[in-house]
Parts: sequence; C-alpha cells; structure tokens
Amino acid sequence: MPAILGTGEHRYRVVENFAKLPNGWQLTDVASVAVDSKDRVYVFNRGAHPMVVLDREGNFLRSFGEGLFSRAHGLHIDADDNLYCTDDGDHTVRKCTTDGKVLLTIGIPAKPAPFMSGEPFHRCTHTALSPKGEIYVSDGYGNARVHKYTPDGKLIKSWGEPGTDPGQFNIVHNIATDADGWVYVADRENHRVQVFNGEGKYETQWNNLHRPCALCCCGGGKSPTFVIGELGPGMAVNRKVPNLGPRLSIVDATGKRIARLGGEQGPGVASGKFLAPHGIALDSKGDIYVGEVGVTDWKTSFPDEEMPAAVRATRCLQKLERVQE
Repeated sequence: MPAILGTGEHRYRVVENFAKLPNGWQLTDVASVAVDSKDRVYVFNRGAHPMVVLDREGNFLRSFGEGLFSRAHGLHIDADDNLYCTDDGDHTVRKCTTDGKVLLTIGIPAKPAPFMSGEPFHRCTHTALSPKGEIYVSDGYGNARVHKYTPDGKLIKSWGEPGTDPGQFNIVHNIATDADGWVYVADRENHRVQVFNGEGKYETQWNNLHRPCALCCCGGGKSPTFVIGELGPGMAVNRKVPNLGPRLSIVDATGKRIARLGGEQGPGVASGKFLAPHGIALDSKGDIYVGEVGVTDWKTSFPDEEMPAAVRATRCLQKLERVQE
C-alpha cells in the first residue's frame, strides 16, 4: 500500500513509480521542479537530459537543455509559463520558453565572480519574481547575497554577507516571494528562513527548521502557505539521530507550522521517506512534486551502503497526491 504522509487536511499519498522515462534514461539528482499552467511538470535534473517534461500522470512528453546546462540547481516558472533556470555549474540564470528557447541570460557562463566578493554570481542557486516581474537571485554557495534585477536583467541592488546575524547568510540556498512582494530566503546552514521586504530590509525569521533547502510559496492571495524541504543531518556524529529529517514542513505566512511530512526516522528509499528534498512545486490539484539530490547525498546519509539503481534512475522525483476528504 502507498504510504500516507501528514495529518488532517494535509494528508498526501505517495505515488509509486511516478516518472515514466524512455528506456535507458536516468534523472539522477533532481535539483528542482516546476509546474506550468497546463499541469505539465518540468524536471530540472543532472542527468544527460537536463530538462525532462512530464504530464501530471508522469508520462514523458519531451526534453531539452542538452549541451546548454552545466549543473541544474534552481527552477522557477512565472505566470506566462517562462522558466527561470539557475545553473550553479556555470553561474548563470537563463529565462527560457517551455520548449527551451533562451530569452535572457544573466551572468557570464563559466565566469564566476570571486569567492565571497558579493558580486554576481558565484554558484547561484535559485530565483523568484516580485509582483512587478523583477528577478531575485539567491547567490549561493560562493557568495552570501541576494541580487535584485529588472525584468530585462539589469542589476538593481544586492544585499547580504556571510554570518549568522539577521540579514547574513550561511548558504543562501533558495528564494521565494508572495503576492505582496515579501522575499523569503532559505538560509540553509543557519537553519532558518529569513523574511525581507522587496528592498532587502530584514523583517523577521522563521526558526525550528533543519537545513531548509527547498522553498515553495503556494496558495496566493493574502494568506499564502509555504512548503519547505528540510535536509537531514550532514555530519557523521548525528547521522542516525531521529526526527531531524529529511522531511517537508508546511507553514503559514508567519512561519507557524501547519503540518510535517516524514522525517521521523531519517532518510530512506522506502515509500514515505525522503533522501534530500531540494526542489518543490505544486500543481492545480494541490499535489506536491519533490525533487531530491539523493545521488549527491547518498554517501552522506549511507556511507556504508551501496546505492540502489532506482535512486539514479527515477527515485529522486516524488509525487505526493493530496488526499481529498
């Protein structure tokens, strides 16, 4: 029987063997995922076919991005179904159509800014849009910054520096916005989500999170909810400690937890378990798609175990179907 995660009105059924790929194809790590206005699922992955497109039943539609993307990391889709693809391998953000035509490139491919210089980009991680279409970029692994751009890619301002104080970051890993223009930043290794206004002024932070990695704003309007993907332990000393994830948390617009999905007994490939939630998207039915970097994370979580072939093939993409009351 498929596993059921969550409680009350936030209950989800794990869809077994969701992705149906052409023979011989592998997703490997699924860094991020997005869903368009027709409920087509865009799977930004680190396999030979960087963008795999599926329907909501998991049937293969097409792929693109071969030879274009270096290392998939972040994916965001706007109201016009334009895809914003963040590539931390070549330090760029590319705005693309749903068939892969590049409309805009921000950053110079394969030319990173100096490490921790604050200049864009050094292994940028994700994007989000303001209500006016301005582009926020989280940056990332080799910087501790958020950059704000005009819709046509001109830098407006940047904020953030390394550290643990408000407005400082320790791996600024993901970014989201809401309809009012608030900016939410997954400050991964500081175990928090920081909240800013649209100009980068620190407002508050959400705590009681464990290595928040994926971040999705959903529901719209004045009372959005957020789904946060949390990574499990990253050190040998606490590798087997329970109740730290990996898991999904659903919170309201103040950061108050509404529900939590999985994570009580650590990572795994069994139904109802996660490996390393790295990207999240919802479709029109409220179903959740989770991209995981299970291949990269395997040796951290399971240093003495051989990785099952399914992890490299399709297991790094999961669909959680909302259970209707």
